[in-house]
Amino acid sequence: MTKQTETGWNFDNRYANLPNVFFSEMKLNPVESPEIVVVNKPLADSLGLHAEKLRVEELAGNEVPEGGFALAQAYAGHQFGHFAMLGDGRAMLLGEQITPDNERFDIQLKGSGRTPYSRGGDGRAGLGPMLREYIISEAMHGLGIPTTRSLAVVTTGQSVFRQTVQQGAILTRVASSHLRVGTFQYAANWGGVEHLQTLADYTLERHFPGAEKADNRYLFLLEQVIKRQADLIAKWQLVGFIHGVMNTDNMALSGETIDYGPCAFMDTYDLDTVFSSIDVQGRYAYGNQPRMAGWNLARFAESLLPLLNDDQEQAVKMAQEAVLTFPDLYREKWLAGMRSKLGLFKEEEGDKEFVEELLSMMQKHKADYTNTFRALTFNKPEDTVLDGKEEFANWYKAWQERLNQQAQSKEDAHELMKRVNPAVIPRNHRVEEALEAAENGDRTVMEKLLNVLSNPYAHTPEQEEYTTPPDPAYCSSYQTFCGT
Repeated sequence: MTKQTETGWNFDNRYANLPNVFFSEMKLNPVESPEIVVVNKPLADSLGLHAEKLRVEELAGNEVPEGGFALAQAYAGHQFGHFAMLGDGRAMLLGEQITPDNERFDIQLKGSGRTPYSRGGDGRAGLGPMLREYIISEAMHGLGIPTTRSLAVVTTGQSVFRQTVQQGAILTRVASSHLRVGTFQYAANWGGVEHLQTLADYTLERHFPGAEKADNRYLFLLEQVIKRQADLIAKWQLVGFIHGVMNTDNMALSGETIDYGPCAFMDTYDLDTVFSSIDVQGRYAYGNQPRMAGWNLARFAESLLPLLNDDQEQAVKMAQEAVLTFPDLYREKWLAGMRSKLGLFKEEEGDKEFVEELLSMMQKHKADYTNTFRALTFNKPEDTVLDGKEEFANWYKAWQERLNQQAQSKEDAHELMKRVNPAVIPRNHRVEEALEAAENGDRTVMEKLLNVLSNPYAHTPEQEEYTTPPDPAYCSSYQTFCGT
């Protein structure tokens, strides 16, 4: 471990000790005139960094902080079902920061220029997409959902060319690690069993203590990753988050949400909701996310087969049995979350059907997802489009009877619902409003939005103006892009 610097950098770069097949040491791609747009001071503090001393040259990739080791990671992945060799095509890992609490986090620059894995791309990023990741990842953190986070965004002084000409920018991303399902797919396909085992042992040490007590440490790894993904995807579904591009290279083994490209939050409840401009078949639609997570986990299990058992048939059987636990684990987490959203403390037979009855009505009548649960939280059914519908009246009556039968009071139920039903989400029209202003030099709109999103369960008067959904026509035409 290096000596802590004046800025607070305290690197211990264990990924760099893995075999060279897993990464390429980077030469820097300096930019002309970098300027800091935003720095996340609370995050900096938690990392042991002094926000006011962070140097723009380091955040722009012009210099490597003392003790850092610049590298680009190699990985593979199924992109919309098609397998490909990938890697950090526009990202660079600066090092692994050890915090005052002795936690370890990757510090990565996104948009820092070409790497050996760029495949013809320029390795750069635009200001809008980088600020979008900053806003959404911090909103996810506020919602209590495991996520990578954003330490800073800087402009580069150079233009990038996508659908339009954009200001160039670089995001500093903080992650528990950047180990992906795709990292293991890469090792299984191009690294050999010895390198695969080295990677698995590194992953266990970094994220999953307790493997030494397991009968099969690599089956333990598979089971733990499955559990974390079941928990994560349930949390996504419970707040209406749509990742947009759930390729296997975008599933982090740590259980954090990673790679905020064409992501968005659902306004009107609809299982078929898709915002991504490239997801023309709806592969990663809101309602498909649990199934696609299971598909990705099956690919992870396949990569582990040589480690699970020397007998191929037995290894496949072990992998299948583990992966088949995912649907039930997910449903258990999701249904427990839905009970909390309705103030229900006790599990009862028929809960799934009871919840799905409400969701079916919401889809039928095009109800706003977040605001419907918010209205129920404050017992204001009149604030929903469901009010006055006979089927909803019957459901509402049954719900009230259920609440009355609980040992806990209705006030207890209300407090539970307040803790899990957000007043605000980063609604798409509000995010776009903030991005447009920031790209034109006004960052006050984004700062206000970030402040509101930092505590979404506060239910304060200041949040009220951010609860209004956009015009339905906006929802039907809104698209997001990868930002590559």
